[in-house]
Amino acid sequence: MFGGFCYVDRFAGDLAGLRERLPYLRELGLTYLHLMPPFLAPAGNNDGGYAVSSYREVDPRLGTMADLAALAGELRVSGISLVLDFVFNHTSDEHAWARGARAGDPAYADYYLTFPDRTIPDAYERTLREIFPDQRPGSFTYRADMGRWVWTTFDSFQWDLNYANPDVFRSMAGEMLFLANRGVEVLRLDAVVFIWKRLGTACENLPESHLIVRAFNALARIAAPALLFKSEAIVHPDDVREFISPGECQTSYNPRLMALLWDALATRETRLLTASLRDRVRLDPRCAWVNYIRSHDDIGWTFDDGDATRLGADPFAHRRFLNAFYTGRFPGSFARGLPFQENPRTGDARVAGTTASLAGLEAALLTGDAEEIDLAIGRILLIYGVALLFGGIPLLSLGDDLGQRNDYGYHLEPALADDSRWFGRPRMDWDAAARHDDPATIEGRLHAGIRHLAAIRRAHPAFNGTATEIIEVGNDHVFGYTRQGDGGRALILANVTEHPQILDGNLLRLHGLAYHLVDLLTSGPMVATEPRTLAPYQLLCLVAT
Repeated sequence: MFGGFCYVDRFAGDLAGLRERLPYLRELGLTYLHLMPPFLAPAGNNDGGYAVSSYREVDPRLGTMADLAALAGELRVSGISLVLDFVFNHTSDEHAWARGARAGDPAYADYYLTFPDRTIPDAYERTLREIFPDQRPGSFTYRADMGRWVWTTFDSFQWDLNYANPDVFRSMAGEMLFLANRGVEVLRLDAVVFIWKRLGTACENLPESHLIVRAFNALARIAAPALLFKSEAIVHPDDVREFISPGECQTSYNPRLMALLWDALATRETRLLTASLRDRVRLDPRCAWVNYIRSHDDIGWTFDDGDATRLGADPFAHRRFLNAFYTGRFPGSFARGLPFQENPRTGDARVAGTTASLAGLEAALLTGDAEEIDLAIGRILLIYGVALLFGGIPLLSLGDDLGQRNDYGYHLEPALADDSRWFGRPRMDWDAAARHDDPATIEGRLHAGIRHLAAIRRAHPAFNGTATEIIEVGNDHVFGYTRQGDGGRALILANVTEHPQILDGNLLRLHGLAYHLVDLLTSGPMVATEPRTLAPYQLLCLVAT
């Protein structure tokens, strides 16, 4: 599988426009397309569609549910699975259930968690973390029209559902199966860790959350057995794995790989990347990581504090450094991102921006420095190359294949102005896309590079399955791992710096390869006992000849 994701309106205008762009997706080699929520949602700020007003209606600006079902059918003919979000932790305050609760219907009031005063909310708040401290502190919103406080983990218009009420599970199961019957093959379980509440805890990753997901999965196995789940678990990186199993979520984002690839580019070192992944990439062979460079959201620095401490780094200071580096505040940084949800009290923040702008292409184009442009392109292809050749499903942010830069006009749209994540969600530039066949252009170089990596992944038996082993390569500036498939083995080496790096040629022989090798990326031959110099940001994919 090779995935891509986009907002329908920002990529193609509407669902009809997206159907017209299927040749572009096929040319990229995609087999998996994740559309950000296309459902009916409140006008204005709706958290990018994650405040759902109806799971059975499409935003009329995009089309209809019939259009979505027709798109799913055309995608399937093209060998592309449709992926949508199952936003099951909360609904918008305009959903029919919420309207019923606001109108005083006791059945629908029990679909949500509401309180007559601050007594119970205050008791919960003592152990809850703030998700959006910058724009909306706390986890509860007072509704004057009800005279009650409503649990709203994310935004004031996103009401958390009460899964202690069995009717909520039954109702959401109906919505899940409705989407399966429209042709959706994968559901991304949004905010999966937050769905159960218990006083005195952080109300995250509780055992009941896993039980509920397993119950949804059991129902899907009976009624829609082709439907798979993808976990979006924003928790400690070691806890992410708890949601991944054949009976729970068969796939999951790999936030540790994503965050630490960016860490490696900033520090020019791979020690934290290697140490963090070495014993943490293996999954049940019926499950898979989704390996992404960035999502539609921000980048958070997902690494284990203990790993950083053992390597001599202060975790808090290191996150502060990464935030400064990727927002361009650190001297000499190539990156041009924006902080998201920066908390002045704690210094905590995440980073928003496109891959190209974070990797230095935006800054390089402003100066016109040809060498810096080459280095930025090298960084983009390097990190996407690692993701494409890693075990699991690689995921491309559509537009990254063209080097699209940040959207500095996002703040001109009132509904988006207060959310810097839109900085990294530019509209697709189809004029730039028209240059993707020209190897003399930036678009052509990036597009061809990603297509080439995807073709290698499809063609070579080393990439059958998900088996991946992280290795020590004797050089802290090079990341290395092996892939083992049916009838093939490959060694992947990635120089994360702008300087040449030398490797002991004997390393290649020690990791199970023959003396005579070939780099699948360049078709260039190698002899395993000879020292090898990796050029700046070079990626090698070596197999025995």
